[in-house]
Amino acid sequence: MKENENGAGRCVSEIFLERERQFLSPYAFFTANTHGRDYLYEKCMIRTEFQRDRDRIIHSKSFRRLMHKTQVFFSPVDEHYRTRMTHTLEVAQIARIICRALRLNEDLTEAIALGHDLGHTPFGHAGEVAMQRYYDPTFTHYKQSLRVVEFLENNGKGLNLTWEVRDGIVNHSGDNKASTLEGIIVKFADRIAYINHDIDDAIRAGVLSPDDIPRELTDVLGTTHSSRINTMVTAVIDASYDKGEITMTPHIYEATMELRKFLFDRVYIDSAAKAEESKAQELLARLFDYYVKKPEEMPEFYYNNIEREGVERCVCDYVAGMTDRYAIDKYKDLFIPRVWRGLADD
Repeated sequence: MKENENGAGRCVSEIFLERERQFLSPYAFFTANTHGRDYLYEKCMIRTEFQRDRDRIIHSKSFRRLMHKTQVFFSPVDEHYRTRMTHTLEVAQIARIICRALRLNEDLTEAIALGHDLGHTPFGHAGEVAMQRYYDPTFTHYKQSLRVVEFLENNGKGLNLTWEVRDGIVNHSGDNKASTLEGIIVKFADRIAYINHDIDDAIRAGVLSPDDIPRELTDVLGTTHSSRINTMVTAVIDASYDKGEITMTPHIYEATMELRKFLFDRVYIDSAAKAEESKAQELLARLFDYYVKKPEEMPEFYYNNIEREGVERCVCDYVAGMTDRYAIDKYKDLFIPRVWRGLADD
């Protein structure tokens, strides 16, 4: 509690809300206007609702697992490659910079950014393709992220996040569009982050050299990792300032999308580094098939949910939530003879 000028006690969270009213743009989403949660909590005297959401995400098991999930390059020996965790942190940082410059709700943007990939599969998008192939063609990581925060965390209780954070999470990718400007910022920040850090990792892996990036794109966007991020972030801020939409200056947007296409052609689709993806997909397919046939070997939470959700849905939740190394270890345990792994017989 903090005393105001009249000596009356005020909770810190109310001071934050007052500062929002004084400082934020009229285009911002004000925390006081939240559509709320699925079930009520006692009000926090220190944190606003979106600050609470941020903290709930950071302290979740799904968030911790991101450190052992692939971004682009599989289980790298070089610890300087990005993981799904470091990607998430970079997205959050870029989103906060844009949001702060536009005087929008930084707490809301940060919570969405930190939660946007909680449902990502092991082995990056290779795992997503595997779930589409062996479970459901409509499976996406962003829908799974929503399922994580609404149900899978806390043994079926979910994280009970606000509506606006959940809306931003499920609408951060593809043709989807979030209902708040803060959510739309995360979509831009996600693209800015992965385009630039995937170039950095591809160069580190020897898949690209700096000279491979087309000159007509580096002339517009910059020749270094930091200069390209700065160009893209500035272009979003310049094009969106004091407006009710989030966009990017046209010539920078065009160059950014061309750079993204370059990455798809040279890194994401047809590169030596991605040639192993089919093996990762087969690994997950074997695990999926095994647990469909023997669901009783899954952890109790997933097994107990089968009657309500169906066996394939529950197996998908279990496999999609695995880290890379947990999936590999499970595969070894189930399909590789112990003597071949150098293990002594019991």
